[in-house]
Amino acid sequence: MQNSSAVTAVAPAPSEAALEHFESSLRFETDCADVYDAIVAKGQQDFVLLDVRSPALFAAGHVPGAINLPQGKIIASKLAHYAPETVFVTYCAGPHCNGATRGAIRLAKLGRPVKIMIGGVTGWIDEGYALATGTDAQPSSRESAMQPTAQSTPV
Repeated sequence: MQNSSAVTAVAPAPSEAALEHFESSLRFETDCADVYDAIVAKGQQDFVLLDVRSPALFAAGHVPGAINLPQGKIIASKLAHYAPETVFVTYCAGPHCNGATRGAIRLAKLGRPVKIMIGGVTGWIDEGYALATGTDAQPSSRESAMQPTAQSTPV
């Protein structure tokens, strides 16, 4: 009897099931490179990027274009000025933090389209991307600049 490693002790899924799983995962998550490409490289931010960490952590360093809305404060009234079809992308500190997942759950419960930016701030930094600092991207200070239109969902 041949010994198997922990990797192969459980057989991989059939290719068809693997394809379905991995294609499906992209409906729930995006990564730092895709967010960077949309916001920084192409300037085509067609989603609202939510940093769900505390205001202090947000001020110390956040992804450019993000709005700070701690996951525990995601409620319908805070989202009322966004069109129902607005796509939200949540992120937190990194893979060791479940704040992005908690925020995504809250958004989904409110009927909002949502994805998680896997990697969070840690992933952003690991990719070599710069963080923005300060508190100028709070929802209250940017609200008027983010009024959705029928043609687009500006942020």
